[in-house]
Amino acid sequence: MSAEPRRRYMVAYDIRDERRLRKVHRTMKAYGWAMQYSVFVSDLDRMEMVELKLRLAEIIDHRADSVALIEVGLPAERGRVCFDFLGVHPDLPVSGAVII
Repeated sequence: MSAEPRRRYMVAYDIRDERRLRKVHRTMKAYGWAMQYSVFVSDLDRMEMVELKLRLAEIIDHRADSVALIEVGLPAERGRVCFDFLGVHPDLPVSGAVII
């Protein structure tokens, strides 16, 4: 039985309270790479994604905050470019992030 492949996700959030914002940011740092302050790239398998959603759901105010989780494909698909940048171009991770 082979290991389930990780999928690459872009996670962006808009959190209305400073305390919750810090908690969401800290949680996201454990699951991915900060592309911008409120935008992360995470390479996760299905169970890690479920765990991340549960952790974030416990933190946010569902009436005021928003978290978008966008699947962009396999992390290392040959020649596939998921992100295009204008201005400063951050180096995206080459392989999946380690869950802390």
